[in-house]
Amino acid sequence: MASANPAAVLPEPFAGWFAGQGWAPRPHQLALVEKAEAGLSSLLIAPTGAGKTLAGFLPSLIEIAHENRRRNAPVREGPHTLYISPLKALAVDIARNLERPIAEMGLSITHETRTGDTPQNRRRRQKEVPPDILLTTAEQIALLVCQPDAARYFSELKVVIVDELHALVTSKRGDLLSLGLARLRRHAPGLRTVGLSATVADPDDLRGWLVPQALLDPDALPDLGAPVRVDDHRGVPRRRAEAPPSGLSELIVVEGGAKPDLSILKTEARVPWSGHMTRWAVPDVYALIKAHRTTLVFVNTRSQAETLFYELWRINDETLPIALHHGSLEREQRRKVEAAMGRNALRAVVCTSTLDLGIDWGDVDLVVHVGAPKGASRLAQRIGRANHRMDEPSKAVLVPSNRFEVMECQAALDANYHGRQDTPAIKDGALDVLAQHVLGMAVADPFDALDLFEEIRSAYPYRTLDWETFERVVDYGATGGYALRAYDRYAKIRRRKKDGLWSITHPNVAKQYRLNVSTIVELASLPVRLVSRRGGTLTRRGPVLGQLEEYFLATLAPGDTFLFAGQVLKLEQVLQNEVLVTKTAQTEPKIPYYGGSKFPLTTYLAAGVRQMLADPAHREALPEQVREWLDLQAVRSRLPRTDELLVETFPRGKRHYLVAYPFEGRLAHQTLGMLLTRRLERAGAKPMGFVASDYALAIWALEDLSVFYDDAPNTMADLFAEDMLGDDLDEWLADSMLMKRTFRAVAQIAHLVERRHPGQEKTGRQITISTDLVYDVLRSHEPDHILMRATWADAATGLLDIRRLGEMLARVRAHIVHVRLPRISPLAVPIMLEIGRESVQGEGSEMLLAEAADELIREAME
Repeated sequence: MASANPAAVLPEPFAGWFAGQGWAPRPHQLALVEKAEAGLSSLLIAPTGAGKTLAGFLPSLIEIAHENRRRNAPVREGPHTLYISPLKALAVDIARNLERPIAEMGLSITHETRTGDTPQNRRRRQKEVPPDILLTTAEQIALLVCQPDAARYFSELKVVIVDELHALVTSKRGDLLSLGLARLRRHAPGLRTVGLSATVADPDDLRGWLVPQALLDPDALPDLGAPVRVDDHRGVPRRRAEAPPSGLSELIVVEGGAKPDLSILKTEARVPWSGHMTRWAVPDVYALIKAHRTTLVFVNTRSQAETLFYELWRINDETLPIALHHGSLEREQRRKVEAAMGRNALRAVVCTSTLDLGIDWGDVDLVVHVGAPKGASRLAQRIGRANHRMDEPSKAVLVPSNRFEVMECQAALDANYHGRQDTPAIKDGALDVLAQHVLGMAVADPFDALDLFEEIRSAYPYRTLDWETFERVVDYGATGGYALRAYDRYAKIRRRKKDGLWSITHPNVAKQYRLNVSTIVELASLPVRLVSRRGGTLTRRGPVLGQLEEYFLATLAPGDTFLFAGQVLKLEQVLQNEVLVTKTAQTEPKIPYYGGSKFPLTTYLAAGVRQMLADPAHREALPEQVREWLDLQAVRSRLPRTDELLVETFPRGKRHYLVAYPFEGRLAHQTLGMLLTRRLERAGAKPMGFVASDYALAIWALEDLSVFYDDAPNTMADLFAEDMLGDDLDEWLADSMLMKRTFRAVAQIAHLVERRHPGQEKTGRQITISTDLVYDVLRSHEPDHILMRATWADAATGLLDIRRLGEMLARVRAHIVHVRLPRISPLAVPIMLEIGRESVQGEGSEMLLAEAADELIREAME
């Protein structure tokens, strides 16, 4: 614990500065100073507004001020402190907030930001005249440690601060950063790390991530007397380096803080049965904006952001300053919005996850979350953007898009009041990220395989990496792997005969590596440029508005209109890798598609929804119209218990339907639907298709599906048997395009294919052709290739959610309840409307959908 007397911990001018502000240093701020003086790494868990960022920087500011007073050298070799942010905008915001205490205390401390937006001339200056504190991102760390002079540049590094730690460690960006930290520890022995987080489900995972890990299995290393082998190459014996210490960082937890003021939107409007755009609530959202000083309106996807922003402006009779912020918009447009927020010049910003981490935005007094949050921790993070003070409650209103989302919002609200968190656990480190890092280490300096293996194993996500897998990763860098070794372009590193060290094969490898360092693989996109049309000729070329995905462009023809950057645009033509658009007065645009932007429903919230269905007492807080819907379901069919899987079958029109309610999220349901349709085909049921949502799954056919799985010897338990995750899954994946899509991302991260080249960039089509060909070769000739293993791991945990599906099938093994109905049930209406959305297209589709919805609802509720 920190000393009771702040003056005993804080030197001048720091103690005087706190006193001058009328503040008393918080105990956790003093505790971090004491841990730093003892040379200990720490994890600080504190609610929003508790001064986490200042606590993280305070020990560095004290130490740098002391060092700078006694330094003789006029210029540092490199920074004293690295601050690592998950968002570029957060790094910029923190840099701005640092200026005040440094200036007010008159400290001779320099700080700068380095992100993907930083110009090259400023990056060069930061290398020549390093700041005391460098605020940066995971990708920039990877670039910095691969520089030939990295050992010199980081020789004076003392501290690494990782902000919003929970947001980094569960992703491939976190894997890349953990490897970068392992290299930084080699350059700066005794390096201290500080993790800052507000939402953590398992603190020990994060505590381990912050510190070096010892080899858990000494037998994983080759014998000391044996040569280090990579494939069929021979090396020289090396002395095993001393294993780094293992364990956990220090833990500081800040209790208390005001409970948030949370509510679900109370409205007279009818909550829709399905849909995700939440147009029904736009007048209510606008009323909330008018009633508050500054409102952040969070949504889950960029498409939702565009739609909601457009609808708000359509009814913005008072011309309130409302802005839009998401990742596809041009950088300058995003920066203008951020600057306006900092000046309190906006009444509202409609935004995605680009603004939900740690940024202290001006005078925000309300957060509106449109759509279900999909996770209790994500909601807590976003709520914290309002009233950024620990001792005063943040205010937030949840606006569900449909009736199932009402229950999910209530489950998230209950979780936040009870302080429950559902951040995912840290997974084993990704192999494609490891392949990228190994290449980067060869770019930095020739490496010894055994030394690098031990260094990598000190990184928490890779602490269980075995030698054979590491050998294959190195061999991949040297040859591309067994099936690709005949092609010289895949040989990027080689072993030198003179000393057995691994180095790059050509200087161009280093150039390409630095151009393509990243673990973020966005869907192929093109810049959208606004132009003018005079007569039949396109004239003045205006600004670039942002990036539009090629997938969506493929659905458009010249003359089509779509919604982007908050306005309706008309596609004129795609010319020289640019999308040329003009403004239009049309008011019925198409809606952009943005892939990979929808969050999965967390297991915790799914369990909360199942509990609400099973227990009437848990439904008391729901709106009356939702309770009536569920009560009627209990009469017409059944409400499933928490351990049950309800399966309904019924006819409608000329089709027969099977609807299941696993409540395990869209990804798991899509995989389940694909596997169930294959199984039904083998049984002769001839399914015609399926559709999945976060909550349910529907399959349809021309014949009664219950006939095939109703009575012994075949039952619904057989249809949902766990063995579908064996041969059925393998056979389906062999024919699926999903694995090829996953492989494309893995291949780019592992630098098998590189999108960026000097002066040019490969198109999405070129990437697809290249990676699809390689995928087919590897599947046929080397199915256990290191990148195929990485692809399967990604598909199993992300794209397919196989682990979660397997856990669900095991849980309901003996609790599958099949109800045969003469007609659609109330609970089935939302998923049946999803079928309508997929099948009704063209002019008048909205009217047809409305008519179909009314008919479905009458049939289910009468």
